[in-house]
Amino acid sequence: MTSRAFRGAAFAALVFLLVQLGALALVPSFEASGYQQFENPQNPTNSLVYIGLILVMTALMLAAFKYEFDWVVRAFVVFTSGLLAWYVLGVFLPAIAAIPLSALVAVALWVYPEWYVIDAAGVVMGAGAAGLFGISFGILPAILLLAVLAVYDAISVYGTEHMLELAEGVMDLRVPVVLVIPLTLGFSILPEDDEPEAESGEASEADDRADGTDAEASSPADEAAVEGEGPDVADRDAFFIGLGDAVMPTVLVASAAHFSPAAPLDIGVGLAMNLPALTAMVGTFLGLFVLLRMVFAGRAHAGLPLLNGGAIGGYLLGSVAAGVPIVTALGL
Repeated sequence: MTSRAFRGAAFAALVFLLVQLGALALVPSFEASGYQQFENPQNPTNSLVYIGLILVMTALMLAAFKYEFDWVVRAFVVFTSGLLAWYVLGVFLPAIAAIPLSALVAVALWVYPEWYVIDAAGVVMGAGAAGLFGISFGILPAILLLAVLAVYDAISVYGTEHMLELAEGVMDLRVPVVLVIPLTLGFSILPEDDEPEAESGEASEADDRADGTDAEASSPADEAAVEGEGPDVADRDAFFIGLGDAVMPTVLVASAAHFSPAAPLDIGVGLAMNLPALTAMVGTFLGLFVLLRMVFAGRAHAGLPLLNGGAIGGYLLGSVAAGVPIVTALGL
């Protein structure tokens, strides 16, 4: 692995880690604040509701891009970013501080969407979303959600390929639906930079600027696909990872920390943590490193099958190691 590829992999792993640690830190506070989204988090149909919303939002986004209403999508994502920032900051700060800081996040994304602004907002959004869904989806609904989204992600990349259309529309919006992984210190994603080298591999067929950089496109629910378009990926300036690739496996991490009967781990900081949650994190990172290796090798691949599969496998192994019967671990 080249030094560029190593830096990119390390930065991507850091972003994933911050999302996961943030979600685990938010789980107790979100539960105490009554942020649970479903009255019965153990109901498997909760996953079907969310998946239905994904399909509806996907259709709406494709329609918006087709009829040149991109600004509506951008405004919606920026507003959602501010809303999730308020959820997160409101746990730790009084309203008089949380509200203006949340508004600042949205304003920064709208007026100065540089890559580090996008990534910082993405970490806050990702931690908040994963924490909310973690306390709202019991173990079985969370596993079903991850499994179905992994299949959907693969179909949308390798089958229908509508993820390509989403990529074409999303990449130019400069919003934290995608995380930017720079491979050079001087990289900028702002439009005043002439022809930035980081482009979506998925959108390359429709965009003359595309130069074969690995990219990840995201749906409204942030499921994503990493795609590599050539053997020299690590020689580019940046690649993209969909925020959903960090959020979706973290939903199971947070759900395991909250709902698993495994004994909590005392790690000396204010995180909800037990062995199944910890091993789900490890599984996610194993999936991430395999995914990035494939990306840097120039192979196209959907992200969620590896990431969600790693999280589910790690969770089940950790549950068995913690003495939780497999039937109980599956939420049955």
